[in-house]
Amino acid sequence: MAETRIHFLNVKQGDAFLIERASDRLTMIDICCGNLSSEALAEAKVAMLRAEKPLGNYQMCKKPTNPIDYLTSKGFSEIWRFILTHPDMDHMDGIKALFKKKTVQHFWDCGIRRDKPDFEEGSPYLEADWDFYEDLINGRVQGTKVISPRAGDTGKYWNKDDDEGNGDGDYISIVSPNEELIQSANDDGDINDASYVIVYRSSAGRIIFSGDSNDKTWEYILDNHKSLVTNTAVLFAPHHGRKSDRDYSFLDVVKPRVSFFGCAPSDHLAYSAWRNRNLLYFTNNQCGNVHLYPAGDTVKTFIENSSYANDYTKNNTYQKDGYWYLCTV
Repeated sequence: MAETRIHFLNVKQGDAFLIERASDRLTMIDICCGNLSSEALAEAKVAMLRAEKPLGNYQMCKKPTNPIDYLTSKGFSEIWRFILTHPDMDHMDGIKALFKKKTVQHFWDCGIRRDKPDFEEGSPYLEADWDFYEDLINGRVQGTKVISPRAGDTGKYWNKDDDEGNGDGDYISIVSPNEELIQSANDDGDINDASYVIVYRSSAGRIIFSGDSNDKTWEYILDNHKSLVTNTAVLFAPHHGRKSDRDYSFLDVVKPRVSFFGCAPSDHLAYSAWRNRNLLYFTNNQCGNVHLYPAGDTVKTFIENSSYANDYTKNNTYQKDGYWYLCTV
């Protein structure tokens, strides 16, 4: 059986994840930096190499990854399901190019409907991506099936066939949104409250992909799906780990053994919510891209940035798939 691997990509202040399973049904959750050119990536790498590393700042946010190029480098030509947690541009930056260059079998539509954003001169995002997204949700993209599973739903190829004894399930559960959260988001415009929250149920513990889920989302989750998020192995922090003027008491239930934050200025990240609870966390700015391997009862973490890996592990040089060992939880 192929080894499970979770990919957490370094995509500036956005999200992009891959769940690679024995079933060969590759799941991708969100995309950002999909429009970055190879020239821009090369310039960013040169600038990073020339910069002097400040104490405690590993500057990996200056070395982003284009997820489409990353998929190609790993030999992935087909995505079984693409889950858009919610229609913010930092979660769908490059979606048109992704669907053009890769075969995408299924698209998960969370059900949020919002007005088209402004794409003024100087915007970091492309209007073409929004237009393509609208084509997707309105059934105008051929070759991709659009489905809209909701919290608690079961379906073949994500959780219905998990326990049929052949080990071929994908072990994906949905804990948000439900119809009430979607209606509320559509009525008041706070689309984060209807973000998809996805739980991958591994042998080593649950791994939570939180999108930009906010307080109302977590109130619903703890009231209705508490058993699926209690004492988890890994949490990809909501809203990339930003403070967002929100309540973090859900961490007292989730109690992740390790959490990961995306890219944002340090004073925007909710470090204190984790530190006050003595919870382990890492950031893209430290790690760059991250590979997680849940197996048995532990999750092993390997990262792109050798400098941080060596500093954190006191010069441990263990590697896997070209990435450097960081920790086991």
